Amino acid sequence: MPKTVLIVDDHPSFRGSARAILEAEGFVVVGEAESGAAALDATRRLHPDVVLLDVQLPDGSGFDVCSALLQANGAAPEIVLVSSRDACDYGGLIASCGACGFVPKAELSGDAVSALLE
Repeated sequence: MPKTVLIVDDHPSFRGSARAILEAEGFVVVGEAESGAAALDATRRLHPDVVLLDVQLPDGSGFDVCSALLQANGAAPEIVLVSSRDACDYGGLIASCGACGFVPKAELSGDAVSALLE
């Protein structure tokens, strides 16, 4: 059964590219959000298996959104962080926020996301 995904990023062009990449590799994109607040709302409404979450959002940090998603009532989705920056730029924040892992935007693929979910 394919995993459902919510894509959270403030750049429409990245959301479109991520959707095309993930759908081509068997994921089902159930929605998109452009901010942390929209991500929290969409996750409550859509119940995705996975949230692809940008680290830098206009209304706050993806790390804070990750924590909020994991603390929300109900089954928490698996969260994969993405950024145009490298993982080393974030120190221990990736490991401590509860996300499954991190994929640089330039390296996004269905295989990269699947590897973090296993």
